[in-house]
Amino acid sequence: MPTSVNDIHSLLNETAVVNVVQVTSLDSIQAALAEAEASRLPVAIAGGRHAMGGQQFCAGGLLLDTRRLDRVLAFDPDAGTIDVEAGIQWPALLDFLRRASEETGRPWAFRQKQTGADRLTIGGAVSANVHGRGLAFPPFGDEIESLTLVDAAGEVRTCSRQQNHELFRLVIGGYGLFGVVASVKLRLVPRRTLERIVEVRTLDGLAAAFEERARAGFLYGDFQFGIDPGDPEFLTRGVFSCYRPVPGDPSPPAGQRVLTTADWQALLLLTHVDKREAWARYSAHYLSTSGQLYESDAHQLSEYLDGYHAWLDQTTGAETPGSEMITEIYVPRGRLEDLLLEVADDFREHGVNVIYGTIRVVERDEESFLPWARDRWACVIFNLHVDHTQSGLAEARDAFRRLIDLAVARGGSYFLTYHRWARRDQVESCYPRMRDFLAAKLEHDPEERFQSDWYRHQVGLLR
Repeated sequence: MPTSVNDIHSLLNETAVVNVVQVTSLDSIQAALAEAEASRLPVAIAGGRHAMGGQQFCAGGLLLDTRRLDRVLAFDPDAGTIDVEAGIQWPALLDFLRRASEETGRPWAFRQKQTGADRLTIGGAVSANVHGRGLAFPPFGDEIESLTLVDAAGEVRTCSRQQNHELFRLVIGGYGLFGVVASVKLRLVPRRTLERIVEVRTLDGLAAAFEERARAGFLYGDFQFGIDPGDPEFLTRGVFSCYRPVPGDPSPPAGQRVLTTADWQALLLLTHVDKREAWARYSAHYLSTSGQLYESDAHQLSEYLDGYHAWLDQTTGAETPGSEMITEIYVPRGRLEDLLLEVADDFREHGVNVIYGTIRVVERDEESFLPWARDRWACVIFNLHVDHTQSGLAEARDAFRRLIDLAVARGGSYFLTYHRWARRDQVESCYPRMRDFLAAKLEHDPEERFQSDWYRHQVGLLR
């Protein structure tokens, strides 16, 4: 019997797969691929299942679930590297590094991770080439020393900058289309104690402020903007939080201000029913934490409330189920302010319901074959509410397309796999190497063993 799977956040990717196979080792990956070949089934690969564009599922295919492929294979405290299986998730990696630090006296940490959720796999981070809130970091691929890949023929390939380099570049940001990432060797950084510095400010001069913070030695930072369309400073006034190393790396003291699970739940409700109050509470909390100390790895963790939208729908008496969808828009840093001003007008005109938004920066990606960070972008993340109706989905599609158009008009781009709503001209403009990428896919996997609903969509769109 087919098995139904779905993503966790948007709940808009329900997919019927032939079977779900829990892989736990190289041997089990190879056995699953042999089974798929014998049955002439395409293969998709899933980890934490937060991706929303369909790149982790393939209708009618075999789904490999990597979450039990989660061991630490090697740790070198002298070199500052760690080799982990691809299904390990961020909390487990952090826990291992904490224990290892106590044993060795060498406090190593990962440099960056996605924010917003933690139960995400390292293999997924490789495949999407993620980024965090670093002020001067390229995407995650910069931190990958090497990876072990099981290709379409079932062969185990070591990929790095010195070995199988083209395949290395294709797998980083390759969305699972070139094989199963079995393990990843990461370059770590020393764990630091950071001081959070917070101010509420407008967009005016924000790009320069990011640069100034980086030059002053701050390592991380972001700008979380207000979401109330009735506010004259909608999307253009926000909380600017940056983190700088503290000499001597003292331990953060107990009793610092934190948002509890109940606080987060209350804020989630307010973002849907009283955006002005949500902003007031959120900004007040962040201002109250200015000067607090955090560890450079743990401060990147985020609480995610699984199934929160079912509770929201029930609490608010929603007439139809809903969820949020994320999109990420990139523009040259000097075009950030005029982008947000035009987006604010667009959202007001069309009644777009923004639940959360943040601005970060990223350095140019020099590692992947199909880079999303083609320049030193400003990155604007929008988390939009979507009603699960035909009209609600059409409105979300149109909103995301308009956002891409606004980015393209400024020489910018968008993240490929948050949705499948980009038009052909938008894909071609923002990802000029997409056809080369798809050609390389066929060169390395001529039978198209590795597929996904996202891949099928792109092939059909560009045919």
